[in-house]
Amino acid sequence: MDSFKIIAFTHKNLPFDLIGKLHLNQEEQTTVLGAVKLNFGFDEFLFLSTCNRVELFITTQQELNKVFIKELVLFLNSRLNNVEANELSENAECYLGDDAVEHILKVASSLDSMVVGEREIITQVRKAYDFCNMLGLTGDFIRLLTKQTIETAKDIYTNTDIAKNPVSVASLAYRQLRDLGIKNDARIIFVGSGETNTVLASYLQKHKFANFTVFNRSLANGEKLAAILKGKAFEFSKLNDFKEGFDVLIVCTSSSEPLITKAIFDKLNGKETSKKVIIDLAIPANVEEVVAKDKLVRYIDINSLKSQAEANLELRKSEIDKCEQIIKNKTEQFKWLHKERRIELAFGEVPKQVKAIKDLAVNEVFAKEINLLDNQSKEVLEKVLCYVEKKYNAVAIKTAKELLLNSKN
Repeated sequence: MDSFKIIAFTHKNLPFDLIGKLHLNQEEQTTVLGAVKLNFGFDEFLFLSTCNRVELFITTQQELNKVFIKELVLFLNSRLNNVEANELSENAECYLGDDAVEHILKVASSLDSMVVGEREIITQVRKAYDFCNMLGLTGDFIRLLTKQTIETAKDIYTNTDIAKNPVSVASLAYRQLRDLGIKNDARIIFVGSGETNTVLASYLQKHKFANFTVFNRSLANGEKLAAILKGKAFEFSKLNDFKEGFDVLIVCTSSSEPLITKAIFDKLNGKETSKKVIIDLAIPANVEEVVAKDKLVRYIDINSLKSQAEANLELRKSEIDKCEQIIKNKTEQFKWLHKERRIELAFGEVPKQVKAIKDLAVNEVFAKEINLLDNQSKEVLEKVLCYVEKKYNAVAIKTAKELLLNSKN
């Protein structure tokens, strides 16, 4: 267990854009991860990357220090500059042995997520394992741990209310759209490309929405979000000239004044008479009050979403202690499973060796004596030897398990 270690780069200690520089798509993983395992001498290796974390699960005797982690991140991305590599190495979270096992169980159960209770992470862990296993990077330990991890997450999502109601503003906003019956071909405009809009965009993209336009004061930042969404990007100053219409307008900027005025809304709306949805995730509001009250508008604001999010979070908090107890129990259970597996692997050759000894005795050591027996006696002797062989193997393994399971290691 002590050789199992995790290096985690997460939203808790690092900015999203820097974590993103460690992200590798599947083609890059195919090229890079095998070289990482070979170069650093890892016994097993699993690479997990999500929108707010990159985690490396490894089995190694290597000490995890800042120098080693810096070398590792530079191997993953040689384009990192010295400042970036230092920031990543200094703010990485490291977990060893039992703590590492408990950490991965918490990650897959969403207790370590930005939004506690979001189920996406369990799928991401499973896919990461499947891909790294396909690349030949994982072994028996990570296989066994992944199985325990998935079972733990399923247990928590099934037997607690940790995922009962959404608690992020973005997830609540998406749910509102879903409940309104907005179709996947809806024309969606984003005004602003900050973190909140980016998270909501990921929900919409995941659920197959595909018609996006992004307006942002900084065109470069707007283009980043548009590239993720496979949409178009324009400077905010061009919003007044946009004539392609919209079904959903999502706005969240740091502006202290309303950006979506009556004049801009009328220009965007043109001659259309269908009802529009406006989601205003800014404080103060980015939408002029007269627009919010327009009879053609279904207006959803940050205050109503935050109130619902806070209420839902309170419901979830009461479940966290229950989840953590499940995780502690599952961590202890895994330690026993791992010890039992070590016994199985260590004694894997014993049955073969016992059979070889039996065959040697029958065919060479006592061959002359056995050949003097009649056929019926030979059959009885063979049954006795097979019985003893089977029982010996069972007793040997049982005894070894009892000794090892009662030991400290």
